[in-house]
Order: sequence, then C-alpha cells, then structure tokens
Amino acid sequence: MNIIIPMAGLGKRMRPHTLTTAKPLLPIVGKPMVHRLVEDIAKLAPEKVENIGFIIHPSFGKQVEEDLCRVASEVGANGKIYYQDKAMGISHALLFAAELFTGKVIVAFADTLFRANFKLDTSKDGTIWVQRVADPSQFGVVQLDPQGYISALVEKPSTFVSDLAIIGIYFFKQGEVLRKEMQHLIDHDIKEKGEYQFTSALEGMRKNGAKFITGEVEEWLDCGNKNATVQTNARYLEFLKDKPLVSTGAKIIQSQIIPPCFIGDGAVIENSVVGPHVSIGEHSVIRDSRITSSIIQKNCQLEKIIANNSMFGNNVQMSGQAQDLSIGDFSTTN
Repeated sequence: MNIIIPMAGLGKRMRPHTLTTAKPLLPIVGKPMVHRLVEDIAKLAPEKVENIGFIIHPSFGKQVEEDLCRVASEVGANGKIYYQDKAMGISHALLFAAELFTGKVIVAFADTLFRANFKLDTSKDGTIWVQRVADPSQFGVVQLDPQGYISALVEKPSTFVSDLAIIGIYFFKQGEVLRKEMQHLIDHDIKEKGEYQFTSALEGMRKNGAKFITGEVEEWLDCGNKNATVQTNARYLEFLKDKPLVSTGAKIIQSQIIPPCFIGDGAVIENSVVGPHVSIGEHSVIRDSRITSSIIQKNCQLEKIIANNSMFGNNVQMSGQAQDLSIGDFSTTN
C-alpha cells in the first residue's frame, strides 16, 4: 500500500509561520501535523505501508525534504519527494507521483487530521472519509444511494443535497484506475474553475463502474489557520492525556502545570502557570508567565508573558506582552 500526500500549497493563511517552514511541518503536540496524519492513517491500514509520496513546492528546500522522509521512515515506509511548482488542481498535483498509483493507495491532504476507530476495508473499490456537518455549503459532499454506495460528489452545494462533508482522505483499491482518470483530464484539458479537479476524476471512476463507500470519522480536525491549529492542538492533548506528555528532561521550577500539556525535552518552566492545552517545544524557556491554550515551538525565550489562543514559532524572544499572539520564527521584542 502507498500513501500520497499533496502539500505544495504555500500555506498563506498560516503566515508568518509558513514563511520559514511548510505548513504540514508545524507541530501538533510536539510532532509535525503531517507526522500525526501519517501515524493515524497507518493505524487504520490493515497492511504495511510501502511508500509515502510527498508532493511539495520546489521552494520548500532540502531540510523540509529530509524531515518528510524521516516522517515516512518512522512508520516503516520509504519517503519519496515530488515537485509541483504551479497550482493547477489536485489531479494535476497527484500525477507528479504517478509511479505510486499502483495497487492500493491512500490519498490524504496534509492539513487534515482526524479521529476514527475502524479498520480500513481494502476489499472495496474505494472509501471516501466524511463527517456530518451543520453547514455543508462550505464543503464538497457525497450523496448515497439506498445500498449505501456513493451516488454523487457535489462541490459546495448551494442547496442542500447532503450533510456528509468530504474531509480529504481517500482509499483506492486500484490506484492505476485513478491515475488513468486523472490523466484523462489532463489529456483532454477538462477543467473546472480553471483547475484539474480531483472530484472530476472520482466521478469518472464512479461512472465507469467503481463503487465507493464512506468512512465516517468521529472527529475532523482542521489546521487551516492559526485559531484552528491551536484548537486542534488542544483536542490532540485531550486524546493523549493518559500518556506521558511532560518530558523527564524538562525542568519545572516553582511552577504549576495544568494538564493536559506537552512539554518537550530540555524545556524550562520557571515561576509560571502553564495550561491547560499548551504545547511547549524542546529547549524553550518560560519565566514569570501565564500561558493557556497555545503552541510554543522550539528554542523560545518568553518572559512575563500572558498569552491565550496563541502560537509562537521557533527561536522567539519576547518579554512583557499580554495578548492573542501569532509570532513567527526568530522574532524578538523588548
């Protein structure tokens, strides 16, 4: 089985954090969100994941490529890097990893995290993961026939057709068939809204006889912007609260930690109250501060900070500000 993850977008809604790293490498409870995604998919897969293909923008750089290959290796897979330099739709992006569309394939969008408690049924032609939503007009949705198979895929319906929103994770029993349908769009220049749409390829498969089922998740977690990412971090802390989350290599000095919190190796918390729902990266130092519901990355120096619903990049140095913050890497204030 192979996993293909298109992630060539520049993550503009997550700036300033994505000025120095790719959005899928931003941390959720101390691990890059794409690492969390890969781990969660591997848990659902009933067989070994052989290859994970990451489709990225060439500007991401060698360090990002090395980090992604490391993510793949930690679940026992080979990491492969492919490049898309111009956004022309998901079908266009996925074809850069055409060699991986053989046999069983999972396609997953990199900023989509989820919670589910079922095993993937690989005997079906395909599975599209969904969640029921209150306002389906903002999402692609699926309709079901009386037998429970998907009968239509509708992008952002203006009138109600279904409340089963597509979350961005898909399984295909025969990757070759999907590859053929996507290539058909390119060869015949079939676009919608100026791009080669993934839903068009799926509709082509369905009309040619493929039967898709839904996989309904318990919770769909978005990482599309700063507020959503902070909230997703909080939810993951709740999921993992029964596991050790404070490193034995962290120093807690005259401070109160209100769980659940993640505190990385080498971090120092002094004369502070931290939590709940705070993640602090390796070697960050927090002094004389009160921090709730926030993400603080590695090697930060924060003093006399009162912060809530905030996100700090790596190597931030800051003193004496009390607000809702989104601070990028290497920021310094006095």
